[in-house]
Amino acid sequence: MVGTVERRRVLQGLALGSAGAGWGLAGVLSTQEAKESSASKKIKIVAVSCSSRVGKTTAQGLKYVLEAAQAVAPDRIEIVLIELGGLRIPVEPVLGLPLLAGDRDDFPQVAEQIAPPEVKALIVGSPVHYGNMSTFCKAFLDRLGEFRTKGFVLCGRLGGALAVGSARNGGQEFVLESIHRALLCHGMMIVGDGQPTAHFGATLWNPGTDDISGDKFGIQTAQNLGRHIATLALRCG
Repeated sequence: MVGTVERRRVLQGLALGSAGAGWGLAGVLSTQEAKESSASKKIKIVAVSCSSRVGKTTAQGLKYVLEAAQAVAPDRIEIVLIELGGLRIPVEPVLGLPLLAGDRDDFPQVAEQIAPPEVKALIVGSPVHYGNMSTFCKAFLDRLGEFRTKGFVLCGRLGGALAVGSARNGGQEFVLESIHRALLCHGMMIVGDGQPTAHFGATLWNPGTDDISGDKFGIQTAQNLGRHIATLALRCG
């Protein structure tokens, strides 16, 4: 009798063990499928040039950032550069005021390119104006507040910054910090330029020629920012 009971216990244990193994295997397969699905998912990284001068040094710097970002995973990363030059980004809507007669508002079209959930990172670039971001950049960030009031749409996404000054130490880091503070108000996760420079973001120098190609250090910070934010975006995506 005792032997029969023991045999039953052993058989029950084997049955439970087989069921557990099956469950464990299903869990592994499910995890593997999730990883494969995540690995094939495409993401977007959007950069916004807050300069009135289209195609100039702020846009040039952001192209370095975006190209380095896409190079991390060309088959998975889509890059978008938005230039605000030539657009109207009025601040009246932030203040609850009507637009001035004859004025137009181009911000909704810009917002449409930032809002989609596949946009995992937003990089804001600005020229340095007397140690501060440009008025264009301030207007853009003020209008970006609409994302906060509509349910913190940007919360959990990555944010980075780029600044171009007319001197090597012309206030670029002040501008980066100002942009960072605005993005933090959305619950975004701020990303710096990564190794080996690993500071606050991309800092470039326009020596007055509207050509930053000779600024090797600045370009390195831009490329490091792109690679860093892309690597983290892929992990988050």
